[in-house]
Amino acid sequence: MGVKSRLADGDRLLGVLLRMPGEELVEMCAVAGFDFVLIDCEHGPADLVPLRQHLAVTAAYAVPTLVRVGSAEPALALRALDAGAAGIVAPHIDTPAQARALVDSVHYPPLGHRGFATYSRAGHYGQVDPKAHQERLVAETLVIGMIESPAGVTNCGDILQTPGLDGIMIGTADLRASSTAADPAPADSIRSVHDQLAERGLVRLDIVNGPDQARQSFADGASMVVYNLTHTLMEHLAALGSARP
Repeated sequence: MGVKSRLADGDRLLGVLLRMPGEELVEMCAVAGFDFVLIDCEHGPADLVPLRQHLAVTAAYAVPTLVRVGSAEPALALRALDAGAAGIVAPHIDTPAQARALVDSVHYPPLGHRGFATYSRAGHYGQVDPKAHQERLVAETLVIGMIESPAGVTNCGDILQTPGLDGIMIGTADLRASSTAADPAPADSIRSVHDQLAERGLVRLDIVNGPDQARQSFADGASMVVYNLTHTLMEHLAALGSARP
């Protein structure tokens, strides 16, 4: 069962964000039994051939993989989806127009204008019925926008009305960096966005640095939680180093 179907059934999902994906590391996350993997092509490499290989590895373990693209990168979104990504996470959604552009780049008509193809890996190299392929991806492709600025918080209500937008991930670091004394406190902005997601029944994706934060996010209403693997690995390496005499 895919990510979107599981969320619709009320499941809450735990995943891992990789900024420095390598084939073995991606496979280890799949073997470890996480519900999904999120590969970061915004702050990490976005080489398409390795990305396709990583998607093939997770598919072998039936672990859905999302891809975070950079700002306004419809071409990368299309290629990631053609290669088998289960959904797209897109940063810096500040306006309803940007949210509509995101959906437009991710979905086939009639919801969007993504180029239609069945000869990619996602279409089993042409061995699918085109209409069934189109309908399945409309139903299964997850679209998550990132609110990362006071402007995005202000426009959140309108952003969330975008047809085809499934949910929001708050970029807490960017939100804090871009907030000034004239803006609401970041903690208040985060709560406002979370409350609006809950009111609309949309997906809330949180990024956390460890199990305690993950439990707190789930208890607070998150639908999906993803570990910042860079942070957790560096903490682990520091702990290993502490044994030095």
